[in-house]
Amino acid sequence: MAQAEHYDILILGSGGGGKLMAWHMGRSGKRTAVVERRYIGGACPNIACLPSKNEVWSAKVAHLARHGAQFGTRTGSVSVDMVAVRQRKRAMVEELIAIHLRNYQASGAELIMGNGRFVGPRTVEVRLNDGGTRLLSGDKVMINTGSRAAIPDIPGIEAAKPLTHIEALELDHLPAHLIVLGGGYVGLELAQMYRRFGSRVTIIEQGPRLMGREDPDVAEAVKAFLVEEGIEVLESTEVAAVQGMSGERVTATVVTPSGERKIEGSDILLAAGRVANTSGIGLSDAGVELDPRGYIHVNDRLETSAPDVWALGDCAGSPQFTHVTEDDFRVVRDNLAGGDRSTRGRLIPYCMFTDPQLAHVGLSETEARREGIAVRVGKLPMKMVFRAMTNSETSGFMKVLVGATEDRILGFTMVGADAGEVMAVVQMAMLAGMPFTRIRDVAILTHPTMAEGLGSLFAQVPA
Repeated sequence: MAQAEHYDILILGSGGGGKLMAWHMGRSGKRTAVVERRYIGGACPNIACLPSKNEVWSAKVAHLARHGAQFGTRTGSVSVDMVAVRQRKRAMVEELIAIHLRNYQASGAELIMGNGRFVGPRTVEVRLNDGGTRLLSGDKVMINTGSRAAIPDIPGIEAAKPLTHIEALELDHLPAHLIVLGGGYVGLELAQMYRRFGSRVTIIEQGPRLMGREDPDVAEAVKAFLVEEGIEVLESTEVAAVQGMSGERVTATVVTPSGERKIEGSDILLAAGRVANTSGIGLSDAGVELDPRGYIHVNDRLETSAPDVWALGDCAGSPQFTHVTEDDFRVVRDNLAGGDRSTRGRLIPYCMFTDPQLAHVGLSETEARREGIAVRVGKLPMKMVFRAMTNSETSGFMKVLVGATEDRILGFTMVGADAGEVMAVVQMAMLAGMPFTRIRDVAILTHPTMAEGLGSLFAQVPA
Protein backbone atom coordinates (compact mmCIF):
# COMPACT_ATOMS: atom_id res chain seq x y z
CA MET A 1 0.00 0.00 0.00
CA ALA A 2 1.24 3.48 -0.88
CA GLN A 3 2.22 5.89 1.84
CA ALA A 4 -0.85 7.75 3.10
CA GLU A 5 -1.08 11.53 3.31
CA HIS A 6 -1.47 12.23 7.00
CA TYR A 7 -3.88 14.67 8.66
CA ASP A 8 -4.66 15.57 12.23
CA ILE A 9 -8.38 15.43 11.46
CA LEU A 10 -9.92 13.41 8.62
CA ILE A 11 -13.65 13.74 7.95
CA LEU A 12 -15.74 11.58 5.64
CA GLY A 13 -18.80 13.58 4.55
CA SER A 14 -19.37 17.35 4.62
CA GLY A 15 -22.84 17.56 6.19
CA GLY A 16 -23.79 19.82 9.08
CA GLY A 17 -21.55 18.20 11.70
CA GLY A 18 -18.69 17.39 9.35
CA LYS A 19 -18.27 20.83 7.87
CA LEU A 20 -18.51 22.59 11.25
CA MET A 21 -15.86 20.24 12.63
CA ALA A 22 -13.63 20.91 9.61
CA TRP A 23 -13.90 24.68 9.88
CA HIS A 24 -13.36 24.63 13.65
CA MET A 25 -10.35 22.34 13.50
CA GLY A 26 -8.87 24.18 10.52
CA ARG A 27 -9.11 27.50 12.33
CA SER A 28 -7.56 25.85 15.40
CA GLY A 29 -4.43 25.06 13.41
CA LYS A 30 -5.10 21.35 12.86
CA ARG A 31 -4.28 19.88 9.47
CA THR A 32 -7.79 18.93 8.39
CA ALA A 33 -9.27 17.26 5.30
CA VAL A 34 -12.90 16.61 4.35
CA VAL A 35 -13.84 14.02 1.72
CA GLU A 36 -17.16 14.80 0.02
CA ARG A 37 -18.70 12.65 -2.68
CA ARG A 38 -20.97 15.23 -4.31
CA TYR A 39 -22.79 17.83 -2.23
CA ILE A 40 -20.61 20.57 -0.77
CA GLY A 41 -22.07 21.22 2.66
CA GLY A 42 -24.15 18.05 2.65
CA ALA A 43 -27.81 17.49 1.86
CA CYS A 44 -29.32 20.44 3.73
CA PRO A 45 -28.18 23.33 1.50
CA ASN A 46 -28.22 21.30 -1.72
CA ILE A 47 -31.14 18.86 -1.89
CA ALA A 48 -33.04 18.89 1.39
CA CYS A 49 -33.94 21.46 4.06
CA LEU A 50 -33.24 24.77 2.38
CA PRO A 51 -34.13 23.92 -1.25
CA SER A 52 -37.41 22.32 -0.16
CA LYS A 53 -38.38 25.34 1.96
CA ASN A 54 -37.48 27.58 -0.97
CA GLU A 55 -39.97 25.79 -3.22
CA VAL A 56 -42.53 25.45 -0.42
CA TRP A 57 -42.51 29.25 -0.21
CA SER A 58 -42.99 29.55 -3.96
CA ALA A 59 -46.02 27.29 -3.60
CA LYS A 60 -47.40 29.47 -0.82
CA VAL A 61 -47.13 32.53 -3.05
CA ALA A 62 -49.10 30.68 -5.73
CA HIS A 63 -51.69 29.67 -3.11
CA LEU A 64 -52.09 33.24 -1.86
CA ALA A 65 -52.37 34.57 -5.40
CA ARG A 66 -55.17 32.12 -6.18
CA HIS A 67 -57.00 33.13 -3.01
CA GLY A 68 -56.36 36.86 -3.31
CA ALA A 69 -60.08 37.64 -3.57
CA GLN A 70 -60.50 36.41 0.01
CA PHE A 71 -58.32 39.35 1.07
CA GLY A 72 -59.81 41.86 -1.34
CA THR A 73 -57.23 41.45 -4.12
CA ARG A 74 -58.40 40.26 -7.53
CA THR A 75 -55.64 38.49 -9.42
CA GLY A 76 -57.35 36.75 -12.31
CA SER A 77 -55.96 33.50 -13.67
CA VAL A 78 -52.84 32.20 -11.90
CA SER A 79 -50.32 29.79 -13.43
CA VAL A 80 -47.00 28.44 -12.18
CA ASP A 81 -43.75 28.44 -14.17
CA MET A 82 -41.86 25.47 -12.76
CA VAL A 83 -38.71 26.41 -14.66
CA ALA A 84 -38.68 29.75 -12.81
CA VAL A 85 -39.46 28.01 -9.51
CA ARG A 86 -36.51 25.70 -10.03
CA GLN A 87 -34.19 28.51 -11.08
CA ARG A 88 -34.99 30.52 -7.94
CA LYS A 89 -34.10 27.46 -5.89
CA ARG A 90 -30.92 26.77 -7.89
CA ALA A 91 -29.74 30.37 -7.50
CA MET A 92 -30.07 30.06 -3.73
CA VAL A 93 -28.17 26.76 -3.71
CA GLU A 94 -25.34 28.25 -5.79
CA GLU A 95 -25.05 31.11 -3.30
CA LEU A 96 -24.95 28.67 -0.38
CA ILE A 97 -22.22 26.58 -2.05
CA ALA A 98 -20.16 29.74 -2.59
CA ILE A 99 -20.48 30.57 1.11
CA HIS A 100 -19.31 27.07 2.03
CA LEU A 101 -16.29 27.29 -0.26
CA ARG A 102 -15.31 30.63 1.27
CA ASN A 103 -15.55 29.07 4.73
CA TYR A 104 -13.26 26.22 3.69
CA GLN A 105 -10.74 28.66 2.29
CA ALA A 106 -10.85 30.91 5.35
CA SER A 107 -10.53 27.99 7.78
CA GLY A 108 -7.64 26.29 6.03
CA ALA A 109 -9.46 22.94 5.94
CA GLU A 110 -8.96 21.04 2.66
CA LEU A 111 -12.08 19.93 0.75
CA ILE A 112 -11.46 16.82 -1.37
CA MET A 113 -14.18 15.89 -3.86
CA GLY A 114 -14.41 12.15 -4.40
CA ASN A 115 -15.71 8.82 -3.15
CA GLY A 116 -14.04 7.77 0.08
CA ARG A 117 -13.75 4.22 1.39
CA PHE A 118 -11.95 2.93 4.47
CA VAL A 119 -9.15 0.52 3.63
CA GLY A 120 -7.82 0.19 7.17
CA PRO A 121 -8.04 1.77 10.62
CA ARG A 122 -8.39 5.56 10.22
CA THR A 123 -7.28 5.25 6.59
CA VAL A 124 -9.40 6.26 3.58
CA GLU A 125 -8.84 5.73 -0.12
CA VAL A 126 -10.47 8.42 -2.25
CA ARG A 127 -11.44 8.00 -5.89
CA LEU A 128 -11.29 11.63 -6.98
CA ASN A 129 -14.17 13.02 -9.01
CA ASP A 130 -11.73 14.49 -11.54
CA GLY A 131 -9.71 11.28 -11.82
CA GLY A 132 -7.03 9.53 -9.84
CA THR A 133 -6.89 8.36 -6.24
CA ARG A 134 -5.49 9.59 -2.94
CA LEU A 135 -4.75 7.66 0.24
CA LEU A 136 -5.43 9.61 3.44
CA SER A 137 -5.02 8.85 7.12
CA GLY A 138 -5.96 10.78 10.24
CA ASP A 139 -5.10 10.86 13.92
CA LYS A 140 -8.79 11.42 14.51
CA VAL A 141 -11.55 10.50 12.06
CA MET A 142 -15.15 11.72 11.86
CA ILE A 143 -17.86 9.98 9.80
CA ASN A 144 -20.73 12.19 8.63
CA THR A 145 -22.13 10.39 5.59
CA GLY A 146 -25.84 11.09 6.18
CA SER A 147 -28.80 9.08 4.91
CA ARG A 148 -30.88 8.59 1.78
CA ALA A 149 -34.48 7.85 0.86
CA ALA A 150 -35.50 4.24 1.48
CA ILE A 151 -36.82 2.19 -1.43
CA PRO A 152 -39.70 0.04 -0.16
CA ASP A 153 -39.97 -3.60 -1.17
CA ILE A 154 -42.82 -3.18 -3.66
CA PRO A 155 -42.99 -5.14 -6.92
CA GLY A 156 -42.24 -2.82 -9.84
CA ILE A 157 -41.18 0.18 -7.80
CA GLU A 158 -37.54 0.31 -8.90
CA ALA A 159 -38.43 -0.24 -12.56
CA ALA A 160 -40.82 2.73 -12.31
CA LYS A 161 -37.84 5.02 -11.52
CA PRO A 162 -39.72 6.92 -8.80
CA LEU A 163 -38.91 10.39 -7.59
CA THR A 164 -37.26 10.99 -4.25
CA HIS A 165 -37.15 14.43 -2.67
CA ILE A 166 -34.01 15.10 -4.74
CA GLU A 167 -35.71 14.67 -8.12
CA ALA A 168 -38.96 16.23 -6.90
CA LEU A 169 -37.11 19.49 -6.24
CA GLU A 170 -35.58 19.47 -9.73
CA LEU A 171 -38.74 19.10 -11.81
CA ASP A 172 -39.19 21.72 -14.53
CA HIS A 173 -42.79 20.69 -15.17
CA LEU A 174 -45.91 20.17 -13.12
CA PRO A 175 -46.97 16.55 -12.53
CA ALA A 176 -50.57 16.00 -13.59
CA HIS A 177 -51.14 13.55 -10.72
CA LEU A 178 -48.46 12.97 -8.08
CA ILE A 179 -48.74 9.80 -6.01
CA VAL A 180 -46.87 10.14 -2.71
CA LEU A 181 -45.84 6.94 -0.92
CA GLY A 182 -45.53 7.80 2.76
CA GLY A 183 -47.36 10.09 5.15
CA GLY A 184 -44.36 11.43 7.05
CA TYR A 185 -42.93 14.92 7.23
CA VAL A 186 -41.10 14.98 3.88
CA GLY A 187 -44.02 13.46 1.99
CA LEU A 188 -46.53 15.89 3.44
CA GLU A 189 -44.45 18.97 2.74
CA LEU A 190 -43.93 17.99 -0.89
CA ALA A 191 -47.53 16.82 -1.31
CA GLN A 192 -48.94 20.18 -0.24
CA MET A 193 -46.31 22.02 -2.25
CA TYR A 194 -47.24 20.31 -5.52
CA ARG A 195 -50.95 20.59 -4.81
CA ARG A 196 -50.49 24.35 -4.46
CA PHE A 197 -48.50 24.46 -7.68
CA GLY A 198 -51.51 22.84 -9.35
CA SER A 199 -50.98 19.07 -9.34
CA ARG A 200 -53.56 16.53 -8.33
CA VAL A 201 -52.06 14.70 -5.32
CA THR A 202 -52.74 11.39 -3.59
CA ILE A 203 -50.96 10.41 -0.35
CA ILE A 204 -50.75 6.70 0.50
CA GLU A 205 -49.91 5.84 4.11
CA GLN A 206 -49.50 2.24 5.22
CA GLY A 207 -50.14 3.03 8.90
CA PRO A 208 -53.48 3.87 10.45
CA ARG A 209 -52.82 7.63 10.29
CA LEU A 210 -50.43 10.21 8.90
CA MET A 211 -47.33 10.91 10.99
CA GLY A 212 -47.71 7.86 13.19
CA ARG A 213 -45.36 9.22 15.87
CA GLU A 214 -47.56 12.23 16.55
CA ASP A 215 -50.54 12.43 18.88
CA PRO A 216 -53.81 11.48 17.11
CA ASP A 217 -55.24 15.00 17.42
CA VAL A 218 -52.12 16.41 15.75
CA ALA A 219 -52.33 13.96 12.87
CA GLU A 220 -56.03 14.67 12.39
CA ALA A 221 -55.48 18.44 12.34
CA VAL A 222 -52.80 18.10 9.66
CA LYS A 223 -54.92 15.70 7.62
CA ALA A 224 -57.87 18.11 7.81
CA PHE A 225 -56.07 21.04 6.20
CA LEU A 226 -54.49 18.83 3.54
CA VAL A 227 -57.86 17.36 2.60
CA GLU A 228 -59.39 20.83 2.60
CA GLU A 229 -56.86 21.84 -0.07
CA GLY A 230 -57.97 18.92 -2.25
CA ILE A 231 -55.33 16.29 -1.43
CA GLU A 232 -56.57 12.71 -1.36
CA VAL A 233 -55.32 10.89 1.75
CA LEU A 234 -55.44 7.09 1.95
CA GLU A 235 -54.58 5.60 5.35
CA SER A 236 -54.19 1.94 6.36
CA THR A 237 -53.38 1.35 2.70
CA GLU A 238 -50.69 -0.98 1.37
CA VAL A 239 -49.16 -0.68 -2.10
CA ALA A 240 -49.20 -4.14 -3.63
CA ALA A 241 -47.52 -3.30 -6.94
CA VAL A 242 -46.44 -0.44 -9.19
CA GLN A 243 -46.48 -0.45 -12.97
CA GLY A 244 -45.34 2.05 -15.57
CA MET A 245 -42.76 4.81 -15.51
CA SER A 246 -42.80 7.85 -13.26
CA GLY A 247 -42.88 11.01 -15.34
CA GLU A 248 -45.01 9.32 -18.01
CA ARG A 249 -47.73 7.10 -16.61
CA VAL A 250 -47.72 5.04 -13.46
CA THR A 251 -50.29 2.78 -11.80
CA ALA A 252 -50.25 1.87 -8.11
CA THR A 253 -52.30 -1.15 -7.11
CA VAL A 254 -53.27 -0.61 -3.48
CA VAL A 255 -55.15 -2.57 -0.84
CA THR A 256 -57.37 -0.31 1.25
CA PRO A 257 -59.68 -1.22 4.16
CA SER A 258 -62.52 -1.30 1.61
CA GLY A 259 -60.69 -3.46 -0.94
CA GLU A 260 -58.27 -3.32 -3.85
CA ARG A 261 -57.98 -0.23 -6.01
CA LYS A 262 -55.81 1.02 -8.87
CA ILE A 263 -54.56 4.60 -8.77
CA GLU A 264 -53.48 6.10 -12.07
CA GLY A 265 -50.89 8.88 -11.85
CA SER A 266 -48.23 10.67 -13.84
CA ASP A 267 -45.47 10.62 -11.21
CA ILE A 268 -44.72 8.70 -8.03
CA LEU A 269 -42.71 10.02 -5.08
CA LEU A 270 -40.99 7.88 -2.44
CA ALA A 271 -41.22 9.37 1.05
CA ALA A 272 -41.37 6.21 3.15
CA GLY A 273 -38.41 6.66 5.47
CA ARG A 274 -34.63 6.80 5.17
CA VAL A 275 -31.61 4.51 5.45
CA ALA A 276 -28.09 5.34 6.58
CA ASN A 277 -25.30 5.84 4.05
CA THR A 278 -23.08 3.22 5.67
CA SER A 279 -22.80 0.48 3.04
CA GLY A 280 -19.88 0.27 0.61
CA ILE A 281 -17.56 2.58 2.56
CA GLY A 282 -15.40 -0.10 4.20
CA LEU A 283 -16.53 0.37 7.79
CA SER A 284 -15.58 -3.20 8.71
CA ASP A 285 -12.02 -2.51 7.51
CA ALA A 286 -11.98 0.49 9.83
CA GLY A 287 -13.23 -1.55 12.79
CA VAL A 288 -16.48 0.43 12.92
CA GLU A 289 -19.53 -1.60 13.93
CA LEU A 290 -23.12 -1.08 12.79
CA ASP A 291 -26.30 -1.54 14.81
CA PRO A 292 -29.09 -3.87 13.61
CA ARG A 293 -30.70 -1.05 11.59
CA GLY A 294 -27.54 -0.33 9.62
CA TYR A 295 -26.57 2.83 11.50
CA ILE A 296 -23.12 3.29 13.00
CA HIS A 297 -23.08 2.11 16.60
CA VAL A 298 -22.03 4.98 18.88
CA ASN A 299 -22.12 5.71 22.60
CA ASP A 300 -23.56 8.89 24.08
CA ARG A 301 -20.31 10.71 23.29
CA LEU A 302 -20.68 9.69 19.62
CA GLU A 303 -17.60 7.45 19.81
CA THR A 304 -17.67 4.41 17.53
CA SER A 305 -16.27 0.94 18.23
CA ALA A 306 -12.97 2.02 16.62
CA PRO A 307 -10.48 4.08 18.65
CA ASP A 308 -10.35 7.78 17.71
CA VAL A 309 -13.28 7.46 15.30
CA TRP A 310 -16.54 9.34 15.82
CA ALA A 311 -19.80 9.42 13.86
CA LEU A 312 -22.17 12.38 13.62
CA GLY A 313 -25.65 13.01 12.26
CA ASP A 314 -27.98 10.66 10.41
CA CYS A 315 -25.43 7.88 9.87
CA ALA A 316 -24.96 7.64 13.65
CA GLY A 317 -28.68 7.24 14.26
CA SER A 318 -29.12 10.77 15.60
CA PRO A 319 -32.58 12.31 15.02
CA GLN A 320 -32.58 13.26 11.36
CA PHE A 321 -32.49 17.03 11.56
CA THR A 322 -29.71 19.41 10.53
CA HIS A 323 -29.86 21.16 13.90
CA VAL A 324 -29.15 17.81 15.61
CA THR A 325 -26.07 16.96 13.56
CA GLU A 326 -24.81 20.47 14.31
CA ASP A 327 -25.25 19.75 18.02
CA ASP A 328 -23.46 16.42 17.48
CA PHE A 329 -20.50 18.55 16.36
CA ARG A 330 -20.65 20.51 19.62
CA VAL A 331 -20.68 17.30 21.66
CA VAL A 332 -17.56 15.94 19.95
CA ARG A 333 -15.80 19.32 19.81
CA ASP A 334 -16.24 19.96 23.52
CA ASN A 335 -15.21 16.44 24.52
CA LEU A 336 -12.06 16.68 22.41
CA ALA A 337 -11.25 19.83 24.36
CA GLY A 338 -11.53 17.95 27.66
CA GLY A 339 -15.24 18.39 28.31
CA ASP A 340 -17.78 15.80 29.37
CA ARG A 341 -20.69 16.33 27.03
CA SER A 342 -23.32 13.74 26.12
CA THR A 343 -26.23 13.25 23.75
CA ARG A 344 -28.40 12.05 26.65
CA GLY A 345 -31.36 14.20 27.63
CA ARG A 346 -31.14 16.64 24.73
CA LEU A 347 -34.24 18.80 24.24
CA ILE A 348 -34.71 18.41 20.49
CA PRO A 349 -37.29 20.54 18.67
CA TYR A 350 -38.58 19.98 15.16
CA CYS A 351 -40.86 21.64 12.67
CA MET A 352 -42.72 20.40 9.60
CA PHE A 353 -43.01 23.23 7.10
CA THR A 354 -46.44 22.61 5.76
CA ASP A 355 -48.83 25.55 5.87
CA PRO A 356 -49.80 25.77 8.68
CA GLN A 357 -46.68 24.37 10.29
CA LEU A 358 -46.38 21.59 12.85
CA ALA A 359 -43.84 22.25 15.60
CA HIS A 360 -43.01 20.16 18.65
CA VAL A 361 -40.56 20.03 21.52
CA GLY A 362 -40.37 17.78 24.56
CA LEU A 363 -42.93 15.21 25.64
CA SER A 364 -46.10 14.33 23.73
CA GLU A 365 -49.33 13.01 25.26
CA THR A 366 -48.70 9.62 23.65
CA GLU A 367 -45.20 9.43 25.14
CA ALA A 368 -46.45 10.54 28.57
CA ARG A 369 -49.03 7.74 28.63
CA ARG A 370 -46.52 5.17 27.41
CA GLU A 371 -43.97 6.19 30.05
CA GLY A 372 -46.53 6.52 32.84
CA ILE A 373 -45.86 10.22 33.39
CA ALA A 374 -48.81 12.11 34.89
CA VAL A 375 -49.38 15.44 33.18
CA ARG A 376 -51.78 18.33 32.96
CA VAL A 377 -52.74 19.34 29.43
CA GLY A 378 -53.70 22.78 28.17
CA LYS A 379 -55.06 23.25 24.67
CA LEU A 380 -56.06 26.33 22.70
CA PRO A 381 -57.55 26.42 19.18
CA MET A 382 -55.79 28.83 16.85
CA LYS A 383 -59.12 30.55 16.14
CA MET A 384 -58.79 31.99 19.66
CA VAL A 385 -55.46 33.71 18.84
CA PHE A 386 -56.01 37.30 17.71
CA ARG A 387 -53.13 37.31 15.23
CA ALA A 388 -54.46 34.16 13.59
CA MET A 389 -57.84 35.85 13.26
CA THR A 390 -56.36 38.94 11.56
CA ASN A 391 -54.52 36.76 9.03
CA SER A 392 -57.37 34.26 8.46
CA GLU A 393 -54.94 31.53 9.57
CA THR A 394 -57.12 29.83 12.17
CA SER A 395 -56.42 26.16 11.41
CA GLY A 396 -54.86 24.09 14.18
CA PHE A 397 -54.16 24.49 17.87
CA MET A 398 -51.54 24.91 20.59
CA LYS A 399 -51.05 22.24 23.24
CA VAL A 400 -48.85 22.19 26.33
CA LEU A 401 -48.00 19.43 28.81
CA VAL A 402 -47.20 20.42 32.39
CA GLY A 403 -46.23 18.17 35.30
CA ALA A 404 -49.19 16.88 37.33
CA THR A 405 -47.69 17.99 40.64
CA GLU A 406 -45.27 20.68 39.48
CA ASP A 407 -45.39 23.67 37.14
CA ARG A 408 -42.51 22.63 34.88
CA ILE A 409 -43.28 22.57 31.14
CA LEU A 410 -42.74 19.05 29.79
CA GLY A 411 -43.82 19.40 26.17
CA PHE A 412 -45.34 21.70 23.58
CA THR A 413 -46.99 21.08 20.22
CA MET A 414 -48.47 23.58 17.80
CA VAL A 415 -50.25 23.17 14.51
CA GLY A 416 -50.57 26.70 13.23
CA ALA A 417 -49.02 29.59 11.37
CA ASP A 418 -45.49 30.47 12.57
CA ALA A 419 -45.52 27.40 14.82
CA GLY A 420 -41.73 27.01 14.64
CA GLU A 421 -41.14 30.53 15.94
CA VAL A 422 -43.68 30.20 18.75
CA MET A 423 -42.21 26.84 19.76
CA ALA A 424 -38.79 28.45 20.24
CA VAL A 425 -40.26 30.66 22.97
CA VAL A 426 -41.47 27.61 24.89
CA GLN A 427 -38.20 25.76 24.27
CA MET A 428 -36.24 28.59 25.90
CA ALA A 429 -38.56 28.49 28.90
CA MET A 430 -38.06 24.72 29.16
CA LEU A 431 -34.28 25.04 28.96
CA ALA A 432 -34.39 27.65 31.72
CA GLY A 433 -36.56 25.43 33.91
CA MET A 434 -39.14 28.19 34.01
CA PRO A 435 -42.59 27.30 35.43
CA PHE A 436 -45.45 27.83 33.00
CA THR A 437 -46.95 30.34 35.43
CA ARG A 438 -44.18 32.83 34.60
CA ILE A 439 -45.45 33.03 31.03
CA ARG A 440 -49.09 32.95 32.12
CA ASP A 441 -48.91 35.52 34.93
CA VAL A 442 -45.74 37.59 34.46
CA ALA A 443 -44.70 37.74 30.79
CA ILE A 444 -46.02 40.72 28.82
CA LEU A 445 -46.56 39.24 25.37
CA THR A 446 -46.72 41.57 22.38
CA HIS A 447 -50.19 42.11 20.89
CA PRO A 448 -51.11 40.95 18.31
CA THR A 449 -48.57 38.17 17.70
CA MET A 450 -48.88 34.41 17.41
CA ALA A 451 -46.78 34.05 20.56
CA GLU A 452 -49.37 36.08 22.44
CA GLY A 453 -51.51 32.95 22.31
CA LEU A 454 -49.15 31.32 24.82
CA GLY A 455 -50.67 33.40 27.62
CA SER A 456 -54.14 32.12 26.75
CA LEU A 457 -52.83 28.57 26.26
CA PHE A 458 -51.19 28.40 29.69
CA ALA A 459 -54.38 29.75 31.24
CA GLN A 460 -56.04 26.50 30.08
CA VAL A 461 -53.73 24.30 32.19
CA PRO A 462 -55.80 22.71 34.98
CA ALA A 463 -54.95 23.68 38.54
